[in-house]
This record gives sequence, structure tokens and C-alpha cells, in this order.
Amino acid sequence: MAIPYETVAFALFALVTVLSALGVVLMEDVWHSALMLGAALLSVAIHYIMMSAEFLAAMQILVYVGGVLILISFAVMLTRTDDATEATS
Repeated sequence: MAIPYETVAFALFALVTVLSALGVVLMEDVWHSALMLGAALLSVAIHYIMMSAEFLAAMQILVYVGGVLILISFAVMLTRTDDATEATS
């Protein structure tokens, strides 16, 4: 019994989505958590493409990955402190 390629692709990207969403919550480092959020959002966009909703996938990438994730990255970079300078102060 052969499994259709669509089912295998859906299962693979569903696993990527769930694992990266868990990574967002469980990561200690805020930067790595933001990167996992990007992976989760991109894999959701792939799910939209698999459902033939290309416009939603494009908006997912442009608005969430392109906008929100970049703002989160800027906030992480601007508010991040160096541990070595805190120890000497």
C-alpha cells in the first residue's frame, strides 16, 4: 500500500510546525526562540500552499515573517545585554 506524497509532505511539515512551536516556548535564548517562530510561521505558509491558498501563503510570509518577525528581531537585538559587561559592572 503506497502512501500519497501529499500525505507524507503534510505529515513532515506538520511535524516541523509542532516542533518549532514547541521550540518557541521551550528555548532559553530569546534569539533562538524568535528563529523558531520564523520556522513555525514559514511552515504554516507551506501548509497554505498545500491547500492551494497561495494568496494567504504570500500574506503569511509578507506580514508575519517579513514584518512581525523582523520587528521582534530588532527588539531582541536592541534590548540584548552582554553578559560579560554585566559581570564586571
